[in-house]
Amino acid sequence: MGLALTRLGQWTAAGYRTGTLELTPLNEVLLQEITIFVEHFIYDHPQEAKFVFVEPLEWKTNLEPSAFESGYIVSETTVSSKEVDKNGQPLLFLSVPQIKVRSFGQLSQLVFAAKDAKLKEAQACIEANRDPVVKILGSDYSTMKEDSGALNILHKITNGDDVENETKTNIALLLKQLDLHLLNDTLRRISPQTRLNPVPVKDDTELLKSFWGKGEQSVLESTEFTSDRGFSFSDGCGEMRYVWAKPGDAEAPCVTCGAQGVLFPGGRTDDEGKIDYETKGEVYKDLVTFLKEKLGKFSENMSKQEIRFSEEQQKNQTDEVPKKEEADVICKAVSGTDKSKLEKNQINFGKSQMARRLEPSLNWRTTVDRKKRKKRSGRSGEQRAPEGRCRVRDSHGDGKEMQDRTFPHEQSAWLCLRDKEASSSVRRKISVKESQEEKRRGKLGKTRASVSSGRAQLSCKSVDKAEETISESSSESEEDEEPPDHRQEANADLPSEYWQIQKLVKYLKGGNQTATVIALCSMRDFNLAQETCQLAIRDVGGLEVLINLLDTDEVKCKIGSLKILKEISRNPQIRRNIVDLGSLPIMVNILSSPYKTLKCLAAETIANVAQFKRARRLVRQHGGITRLVALLDCAQNSVEPAQLSLYETRDVEVARCGALALWSCSKSYSNKEAIRKAGGIPLLARLLKTSHEDMLIPVVGTLQECASEENYRVAIKAERIIENLVKNLNSENEQLQEHCAMAIYQCAEDEETRDLVRLHGGLKPLASLLSNTDNKQRLAAVTGAIWKCSISKENVTKFREYKAIETLVGLLTDQPEEVLVNVVGALGECCQDYENQVIVRKCGGIQPLVNLLVGINQALLVNVTKAVGACAVEPESMVIIDRLDGVRLLWSLLKNPHPDVKASAAWALCPCIQNAKDAGEMVRSFVGGLELVVNLLKSDNKEVLSSVCAAITNIAKDQENLAVITDHGVVPLLSKLANTNNDKLRCHLAEAISRCCMWGRNRVAFGEHKAVAPLVQYLKSNDTNVHRATAQALYQLSEDPDNCITMHENGAVKLLLDMVGSPDQELQEAAAGCISNIRRLALAAEKARYN
Repeated sequence: MGLALTRLGQWTAAGYRTGTLELTPLNEVLLQEITIFVEHFIYDHPQEAKFVFVEPLEWKTNLEPSAFESGYIVSETTVSSKEVDKNGQPLLFLSVPQIKVRSFGQLSQLVFAAKDAKLKEAQACIEANRDPVVKILGSDYSTMKEDSGALNILHKITNGDDVENETKTNIALLLKQLDLHLLNDTLRRISPQTRLNPVPVKDDTELLKSFWGKGEQSVLESTEFTSDRGFSFSDGCGEMRYVWAKPGDAEAPCVTCGAQGVLFPGGRTDDEGKIDYETKGEVYKDLVTFLKEKLGKFSENMSKQEIRFSEEQQKNQTDEVPKKEEADVICKAVSGTDKSKLEKNQINFGKSQMARRLEPSLNWRTTVDRKKRKKRSGRSGEQRAPEGRCRVRDSHGDGKEMQDRTFPHEQSAWLCLRDKEASSSVRRKISVKESQEEKRRGKLGKTRASVSSGRAQLSCKSVDKAEETISESSSESEEDEEPPDHRQEANADLPSEYWQIQKLVKYLKGGNQTATVIALCSMRDFNLAQETCQLAIRDVGGLEVLINLLDTDEVKCKIGSLKILKEISRNPQIRRNIVDLGSLPIMVNILSSPYKTLKCLAAETIANVAQFKRARRLVRQHGGITRLVALLDCAQNSVEPAQLSLYETRDVEVARCGALALWSCSKSYSNKEAIRKAGGIPLLARLLKTSHEDMLIPVVGTLQECASEENYRVAIKAERIIENLVKNLNSENEQLQEHCAMAIYQCAEDEETRDLVRLHGGLKPLASLLSNTDNKQRLAAVTGAIWKCSISKENVTKFREYKAIETLVGLLTDQPEEVLVNVVGALGECCQDYENQVIVRKCGGIQPLVNLLVGINQALLVNVTKAVGACAVEPESMVIIDRLDGVRLLWSLLKNPHPDVKASAAWALCPCIQNAKDAGEMVRSFVGGLELVVNLLKSDNKEVLSSVCAAITNIAKDQENLAVITDHGVVPLLSKLANTNNDKLRCHLAEAISRCCMWGRNRVAFGEHKAVAPLVQYLKSNDTNVHRATAQALYQLSEDPDNCITMHENGAVKLLLDMVGSPDQELQEAAAGCISNIRRLALAAEKARYN
């Protein structure tokens, strides 16, 4: 902050130490940025906000004591903060008008209290405290600039164990970041501004002399300079000249012509010749504009002379052009040689990366043995150029006819084949353009991206193949959002590695095969994991050269290039650049190479590059999935590592790299299908039996990704993969344990798989892994596997034996959300058993579960509401939930925007209402709660409707609550839902209607709203629960004669007669009662007719 104020702050002419900040746009920007920094400090850095300054910041304030509210002791003339330091001194003390502040926390609150006057307060503070950093951190920071002294200070501070020193370090770094932000932001703002120089000032003043004169029509009476100094910047404040301009109708103002423009007032202001350096008012771009704005007579008369003035200006400009050209020619003649040498050693940062790609780059071919070449020539009958001669296209690449040139034998095969390079370059340009267009189209929607991808394929494939490509492409959405493209700035301090890499890339472009190999080896000596080195290779055009090397026949160069690409492709920006340059088809072709090292490197590079969707799609479209699956066919996969020969070791490495690439590609649904169709599952199952941990991790990772699809889960069971996954849970490798647990989590959606995990002894190692909580990713995978396995009751019994329930309760606090979601989900399944409900209560699990009801994570809220609802079944647990206000929290979740959360909360309320003491009064105590429940019947989500109907069934057991929901219109809303085919909704809807019939004339209202006839159709369902609920509802509705008639007309009697013989006693009674009511009505009608 001090550095920015020193360099950028525009102070009055009295100087930085004694003057004040000028009212300029630049100063306003500085004040705004500093105010925002202070305002957010208390929230962004709460720990550092408590740090007490070494000396207080003191200034005269315009704030009144009444501006301070809570947290302060306020009197008529003083304000003291309740927050004090270790000596009992307040961190903020105001004695009107003097104020002292001693922490960032109090500064933030002061800014809030100042409201609209915060910029004035910031200005007053900065003017009164010229070295704020020194007062905040101490005198050691008075010289803290961009030198080694700052690093020494930070090193001294960080060596200590004092917490205060650590806080000091953090604040020092934050202030340093603020300085850099202010410097960069200000540079960005002022860089586009045009700065005035002496030449136009001189031209304007000379031009205005031609309009001198006296009288009403004269533009200007006179102009003169205050001194005879030349047209250059003065040493004092950066002004060029002071000009007196005498109009005909006013006094002559003295204006300052400075580098920023024309300023007023300024210059000499009185007869004594004193200079006023104070800058006030606006800044104008030139003298004429200033005079037009400030002097009315000048503006009026100048408008009449506008045409003449414009002509004079154009004449001056045209006269300057030949002079400028002549000066340029002289300059080039004198320093042309030196300048050309300098330009060769610099990078033109102004050009875009696309422009660099258009530069020529070498595309090489290996030297082939003369005898083999002759044999191939003889077999193919092709005409070849004589040894030592190479046919090359004209260097300009303009399509002129080719000519023969003679080169040494060693270099002849390494010359750039321009024709091939030209086609390759064009192909890559098109690829780049298409990819960029594809990204732009991706923002408009998935459908358009799919169609455009399909059109690209139609140009080169048959109709059937194109349709297949379109369907595959449409199954994938557009690629993930791309990170910002970081590029080195022209004025950035680049490390020495940057320039060394630039030289190596030049050798790659222009050297022979020996120089190329040496340059590649040298480039690998750099730390390619460092982002600076990665971006340096890209910025100087190294990516294009490395990718061109892949298209040659020289194995050593391919290996060197792939090793570099493998390392730098870990960078998200680099991997996208690699794809844009069209390298993936080349790498896919290398997968078929006879050289195993090349296969491994290509597969590993593809694994790094295929981290986003567009790259994965390109791998599939160019046949990469089939070739990667072929790499898995390792013959000796079950041999112990110590017994492998060199040849077998390479085979294992090839399979490992293939699995690694498939792991990256398997994040796409279409690629999963391609792997399955290529026969990848049996090969993965065979590799899973190996003892090589390096092999097992990508294999299990691939299976984990693919197991999300039903087809894969069936195949995994068929290949008996679960047994090997369970076996590897006992491995010492934490990463392998994590991926095995995650694979089980994916597969355990199926009941048979859950049984297989239990039969193969997988539950015990899962329970034992819960005790190690250091590795959060593994813990999330393990708890997820336990959650899915707990869906089976037999597995829950085993987990209770292994004391897993108690361990899960202990994980309800101090864990990340991805762990909590799985832990709470597992407890929700386990608590379906009464014994586990008691265990959770005794272990103190109710309170942390209720505490989680105030979160915002959708998945976590769904699971925790289910767990709380399961615990509410146990009466003692329900007492705790009620005491912790858990029912109110559940009710508030009915307002959540996510339907799953609403439904889960409504399901959880059902046992709460059933088991709560005085449930009716509890429900009525929630203001607006009953109306909220009734309004949820307007939802379109079937699960929400089912759960709300179940809740209404329990709420309506209390007569007062039933009366309230009737007044809120529950009857017509329930009647509207009657025409549904969802058996789950039918069941709970019928129960709700049955319960609501017990108030007033609701039975008649249901008949009037046409709910009876659809209910009769529920009796045709195959679900016994629907039959029972419907029969009970019809029994209640049959108390009304009109409803009986409707039932009889819709054939209810015959359906109910069949249900009288049901083994379900409740169904029997309800069906019989309904038939009895219908029969009584019929007898009464017959009797009335006879009478």
